[in-house]
Amino acid sequence: MSDELTIERLTEELETCRKRAAGILETAVNAIIIIDGHGVIETVNEAATRLFGYTRDEMIGQKINMLMPNPYRDQHDRYLQNYYDTGVKKIIGIGREAIGRRKDGTLFPIDLSVGEVQLSTGRIFTGIIRDLTERKRLEEKLLSISEEEQARIGRDIHDDLCQQLAAIGCLARVVYQRLTNSNTPEALQMAEITRLITSANARAREMSRGLMPVTLDSQGLMAALAELAASTERIFRVSCPFHCEQEVNLADNKLAVQLYRIAQEAVANAIKHSKADLIEISLQLHNGHVRLNVCDNGVGIPDNVSGKSTGMGLLTMSHRARGVGGMLSVESRPHGGAIVTCEVPLPQ
Repeated sequence: MSDELTIERLTEELETCRKRAAGILETAVNAIIIIDGHGVIETVNEAATRLFGYTRDEMIGQKINMLMPNPYRDQHDRYLQNYYDTGVKKIIGIGREAIGRRKDGTLFPIDLSVGEVQLSTGRIFTGIIRDLTERKRLEEKLLSISEEEQARIGRDIHDDLCQQLAAIGCLARVVYQRLTNSNTPEALQMAEITRLITSANARAREMSRGLMPVTLDSQGLMAALAELAASTERIFRVSCPFHCEQEVNLADNKLAVQLYRIAQEAVANAIKHSKADLIEISLQLHNGHVRLNVCDNGVGIPDNVSGKSTGMGLLTMSHRARGVGGMLSVESRPHGGAIVTCEVPLPQ
């Protein structure tokens, strides 16, 4: 009799635990999806069905990659197998931003956190998903405001400061000529003043181009990156070639500007922090994506950074890449230096 009571009590406790877990799962604000070791969906909460537009019956028993766009949809099984083979956790316990796909085919940005639990029946993975659509919209608005303000400052420098410096330079050359004609000793000092004004004007024009680098012309990005490479060589006395083997024409000026800013920041980091004397910028098309690479031969990435530094430079580049739906990676090169890669899907 006591055994029956014990079994009954345990059954009640198990049922209470089950209901408690189900209640927590269903009342969670964020979408929660549990998959087995083969990537098959076992459990979803109400928030997940609302977020992705499927019913429970449509999701449970299906592969989790039904909620992903290509190329991630086709590669998910390989990601799982790589984890089983190597034990390297690229998402598990870390979290990342990704792209989700709703039932109607629309894509949207998500924040994905994945946890792993080893049970006697096998391992399961729990994904907690948060919709980032509103946050991305705000980020895009902030980026747009920032770019507009930089462009305004660039125009002011070009149209006002540069014109004033040009006028002062003309007057200085006139004075220099007069001093030279009268054999005045101060002529040499005036020549130096004229040279400095001319140099300041050239620097101001380079600054204005850096603040508003990419025009609406589809070839604006290639021209801007070529100018960035040339001005880097001119100002910092380092080698900075630009490679673009095939034309990369982007009609989306916002995308072009953000890629330029990433290259600009990567070049600045290579000079200031890596102490590089060779920086290579390349732009190419690859599998429906536009890929930007900035390689240097500097000191590389410190061991404690490993591409995840909280430094403002890397954070800013990552923020810009995410803002246009891209991914940014920063890695050490085998023979020294670092490589910054940004890959963004081409606009349809």
